[in-house]
Amino acid sequence: MKLGKKFYAALTLLGLIGQIAWVVENMYLNVFIYKMFNASASDISMMVALSAVTATATTLLMGALSDRLGKRKVFVCGGYIVWGVSILGFSLVRMDVLSPLCETAAQAMSLGVTLTIALDCLMTFFGSTANDAAFNAWLTDMGDENTRGKIEGINAMMPLVAILCVFGGFMGFNLDEAGSWQTIYLIIGLVVLAIGVAGIFLMEDKAQKSEESYWGNLKYSFLPSTVKSNWQLYAVLIAFAVFGISIQIFMPYLILYYEKSLGMADYVLIMAPAIVLASVFTALYGRLYDTWGFKKSIMPCLALLLLGYAFLYYTWTTIPVFIGSFLMMCGYLSGMAVFGARIRALIPENMAGRFQGVRIIGQVLIPGVIGPAVGAWVLRNAQQILNNDGTYSFLPNENIFLAAAVAAVAVVVVLGVYFRCQLKPEKKVTYGKMPQRRAYKKKK
Repeated sequence: MKLGKKFYAALTLLGLIGQIAWVVENMYLNVFIYKMFNASASDISMMVALSAVTATATTLLMGALSDRLGKRKVFVCGGYIVWGVSILGFSLVRMDVLSPLCETAAQAMSLGVTLTIALDCLMTFFGSTANDAAFNAWLTDMGDENTRGKIEGINAMMPLVAILCVFGGFMGFNLDEAGSWQTIYLIIGLVVLAIGVAGIFLMEDKAQKSEESYWGNLKYSFLPSTVKSNWQLYAVLIAFAVFGISIQIFMPYLILYYEKSLGMADYVLIMAPAIVLASVFTALYGRLYDTWGFKKSIMPCLALLLLGYAFLYYTWTTIPVFIGSFLMMCGYLSGMAVFGARIRALIPENMAGRFQGVRIIGQVLIPGVIGPAVGAWVLRNAQQILNNDGTYSFLPNENIFLAAAVAAVAVVVVLGVYFRCQLKPEKKVTYGKMPQRRAYKKKK
């Protein structure tokens, strides 16, 4: 099926702006509560985990509902609009607003951490409704075996482009000042809201209404019969979950590692070229899935990821860190593209919404709960620094990349088992021979 300019415009705008909002949440909300409220590694881990749980529950419920109604557009566009409104709410979470409500500065900081986590969950509900459940189901509806690799190549490139936009946009702000964060949340919130409105004119809804009941849609992907008949999908999701754990071990602490541990105040200038190059690589690499297939295209991604981890673990100076970051991002984003294309290809036709819940369990819930917790455990004895207000903050260290590499090796093992199972022929049920009827001759 040929896809027109409006489709690619919707894919680019909705995909990019959605990822910009997720980058602010996944990478900079951690920086926000660290800088504004002296959050600990455990606080950051809890925030990521609760957000992952919220994202999973939302995607399960709203994905099944979008299938039942046979509509994606209303969930995407309406979701983006209220998503933008919820982001605007973060502009009110600051010490000058919270201090009058508390007796001490420590209580105000604790309240700031709590409110940030709560508002993050609310924002995640709207964002997951719009992006995780409906937008991803819409991409599945619109693609076919000839276009999925191209679609995923563009879609998987968006997180890197979003990181570039956010890094570049944040360069003009002093992130140690509350006023800067207030401006950032106002800008991001208004842009997300505006893109939700634009989607009304760009999107074409092609979903088919499910005849199954809502609860039937909701439980469908968890039925043993569904798992058995779609075992390859669930096997790939397990591998994808382990891949995500590897990423989430270091990702919540990555910016803090660059800025605080390595002392790279200009980390944006170092990262920007790596992001641009990795974005181009990912867009081109996604097309190879259509030619090479899953097995031949996923292994180079994991090799690049592991090589990037090695550079980041063993080096601390600018050029090697740049090389390591570039390789890590190429492996990360190209891996996302290949896994995403394979998962979409394995989802049964006209059932995209029903399977977004199990997809988000593999992509968000399991990595979001386990990954940051492993990272926090690795950093349990990390060096502490004294802040100006007398409190202490932790310094992330290179051990997060070692732990991430161990998880990446586990992905290779899981995929090895999966590929071996693919090669095994299906067992045929054989039955014993039926006893032959004895022939009797009639006596004359």
